[in-house]
Amino acid sequence: MARAGFVCTAAVDSQNKEVLLPEMQFEYALLDFKELHVSKKVQSLLDKHTFTLVKNERFEEVIQQINGYHKDSWLLPQYTQILKTLFKTPSRDFELCSFELIEKKSNQLIAGELGYCIGKTYTSLTGFFKKEAQYNNCGKLQLVMLAHYLEQHDFDLWNLGHACMSYKIDLGAKVYQREAFLKRWFKAII
Repeated sequence: MARAGFVCTAAVDSQNKEVLLPEMQFEYALLDFKELHVSKKVQSLLDKHTFTLVKNERFEEVIQQINGYHKDSWLLPQYTQILKTLFKTPSRDFELCSFELIEKKSNQLIAGELGYCIGKTYTSLTGFFKKEAQYNNCGKLQLVMLAHYLEQHDFDLWNLGHACMSYKIDLGAKVYQREAFLKRWFKAII
């Protein structure tokens, strides 16, 4: 389903059972890296070099933090088990991954997200960031550092999913209708 451009989430049905929900969105927020916008506050954090972005080092902790961060997280137990299985068994065509923003001095996880790579695309699923004042703008920092990582690793595009969240547009993402999204998507997943 991911290869076809769907994002699968989970929910509880009327019989109190977990079900997979393939989402077909009408609009998608896609980031082309040349369009990345870095605010002055985030640039200041980048210049201090006090944080590092790592991949797949704290997968389980990212899941725990996401569930604590989001009041109604869709990372339900069975869905989480599917994610853990996919994480442990990456394939050539699909890689589930986590990206973690780590404070160098304390080695503390400050922000992170789950997503997946297919071909030259990366799709964000869900994430979190610490809301304490000393970590102000670190959620945005994690996104900017992830954009740099993806660009340096020759990704064509970043699918940020739902276009209704302003932080994605502020980052530089453009809104694509489903048909236009799929044209770009199918070129990039090969």
